[in-house]
Parts: sequence; C-alpha cells; structure tokens
Amino acid sequence: MRNLGWKNGFLTIILVLTSINVQAEQGTWRDELSDSGIEMGFGVTNIYQRNVKGGLSTNDRKGEFAGSYDLELTADLHRLLGIEGTLYIHGEGGWTDSEGIDGIGVGSTFGVNADAIGNRSLDIVELFYELPLSDTLTLTAGKIDFSGFFDASAYANDEATQFLNGALVNNAAVPFPDYSLGLILTYNLSDNWYLMGGIADAQADGRETGFRTTFHDEDYFFYIVETGVTTAIESPNGDLLGTYRAGLWNDPQPKANSDASRSYRDDTGFYISADQMLTKENNDPEDTQGLGVFVRYGYAEDKRNDLEHFYSVGAQYQGLIDGRDNDVLGLGYANAHFSDGASTTYTQDHEGVIEAYYSIEVSDTIHLTPDIQYLINPGGTTTSDAITAGLRLQIDF
Repeated sequence: MRNLGWKNGFLTIILVLTSINVQAEQGTWRDELSDSGIEMGFGVTNIYQRNVKGGLSTNDRKGEFAGSYDLELTADLHRLLGIEGTLYIHGEGGWTDSEGIDGIGVGSTFGVNADAIGNRSLDIVELFYELPLSDTLTLTAGKIDFSGFFDASAYANDEATQFLNGALVNNAAVPFPDYSLGLILTYNLSDNWYLMGGIADAQADGRETGFRTTFHDEDYFFYIVETGVTTAIESPNGDLLGTYRAGLWNDPQPKANSDASRSYRDDTGFYISADQMLTKENNDPEDTQGLGVFVRYGYAEDKRNDLEHFYSVGAQYQGLIDGRDNDVLGLGYANAHFSDGASTTYTQDHEGVIEAYYSIEVSDTIHLTPDIQYLINPGGTTTSDAITAGLRLQIDF
C-alpha cells in the first residue's frame, strides 16, 4: 500500500502520454503550433533508488519510488502578437509523499535524488519574459530558476538527464533561492565574453506565485553577478566548445551555522567553474559525441553557513560504444568541507560523493539510466559510508 500513490501517479502519466501520442499520430497539431510561434514539451521522470549499504538504514523501503513530470511552453511573442520577446512557462508536478530515500536511508547533506520533489499536482515553477534590449543586452524578468542561468554547467546541471546527486547538479556553496521572482540582465561584451547580473527574492517559495514573499513584511533580495568566456578550440574533428565562469553573490538574510548562538546578515561568497569538451568523434558541428569535463568550486563564510568550501569534478562521454551514438556515460566526484564553527553538529570535516551513470537511448524519446553513488561521511557525522543504486526512466514528448 505504501507505493500506491506512486503507482496511481505512474498510471495517470502513462494514460496522458498515450493520449498525447495518439493525437500526435492523428494530426500535426504540434507542427501547427510551432509554425505559429509556440513550442511545447512534456517529460516524465521515474526513478527507483535504494540504499544498499551503510547510511541510516538499508531496510526502510519508503521513498524508493519517486517521479516528476514537466510541462514546458515557449512562445515567440513577435510571431504571435507582433511584440518583441519570448515567454517561457514551466509547470512541474511529482510523487510520492516522501522526497526520496535520503532522509530515511542515507542522511546525506547533498541529497541523493535531486529530482525527488514530493507529492505535487502541478505548480507553475517558472514564468518569465525574455526581452532583447539591444543586440548585446537581454532582460529576463519573472519567476526564474536562477541555478539554470548562473553556474550552469553543460555536463552537470540537470537531474533528469545527467547526475542525480544534488552536489553534482548545482554548486552546493551557492544559496540559490527557490524558483523566485527576479530580474536578470545579460550583456555580451564580445562574441565570446559575457557579463550577467541578477536579483531575486531570497525568501521565495517555489510553490507560490512569489508575490507574498517578495513584497510583504521585511524584504530580502539575493544578488549575483557572473562573468564568463566561451571557447572554441580547434581540433581535427571541429571546434571543442567550453565555458569558463566566475561569480559573486550576496544574501542579506540573517544566517548562522548550526552551532552559532547568533545570526549575521549579508552572507557573501564566490564561485568559479568550467566545462570543456576535450575530444570530438567527428567534424559534424551538430554532433556532440566525445569527451567533456567539468569542474566547480564555491566558497561561503563559515560563521553564516554550515558548508564553507565545495568542489566537484567530473567527465561525460557521449557515444563511447560503437553504434550507441547517443548513449552517455557520466562520472563525477563532489566534496563539501563543513564549517569549523559547526564542529559539534558536523563531527566529520567533510562529506563526499562519487557518482556514475550510463544513459541508454531506447528511442528518440525514451532514455533508461542505471545510476550508482558512493557517499563518504553522509551528513558529516559518524554514519557509515553508504552505497545507493538506482534506475531512472526518462520519457520526453
């Protein structure tokens, strides 16, 4: 009975997907929408994950099944209404009531399943308007996922298709707010050099519109600025693309690490990151087969945060096996060093994770991904090292 909610949700999604597929076969409704300036996408992620060794418990089965679904709409307002700009809407839902196995079986600070969002029907988590102010300046305004714009690695930024562990999705040292009302300005200083700055509601709750937390009571706003360069290194098989970034952030909310007796305002930190393709299998510019690597580092002040230093490194290879051009192998390692001021709470000085996945293309719209993680000092305590194994099914329409 404890998995009934997941089963009902899964069956509902299958029925919806079947209906959409039938409609797609009967007509060209999606092509007609695209011709008018509207692009739609629908995806479902199903994850089975189990703690097989160590951690808090290997016996409790709660949370082993989790899933989410995403509905996206992008509208070219110039083609639709004759006004400049693009409108983007993202709705997200999920199941089950439990947010994965982490709090029950593993106890990781990072979270071993970044896609486990709990039981939701459908929340509008993003709704923003993107307006080109000039050839080099773009404004983005609305409800935004800031982690999708800032420090957005090509190989470690999407729990639905890449790594599952939260430490290999985003920079754990950056306190990105939840989906929040905000503004982002992007300025292209040259063809390969950009500057980007943003302001967001620091108290956001992604399940709400954002107006209550943004404009009521005392207001706190998260500030972030990033600059980066893109590269195109020549090789016999075409350009090897990469991006190198550095960013600063400020969160004015009162904060303290877990052992502190008082709070401090104006939390500030910085990050650097890079992703770079190292080898390419052929000279087709549209083909991404080959080896790419990434690295991240983040710093946050120890008296305001439990986590002071963070870094992650990893690699991705697409098309490693002959004849499997769209399969992807990923391997990553992340490490967080806890604040010396919070040594009572965190009896170990760090937590680490090694994760490997292999994404198998079953068809153009279906991918099956075995995933394994090894957690070192989960939760920064004396909890024994843990091993989790999982399987992710991703369906896109």
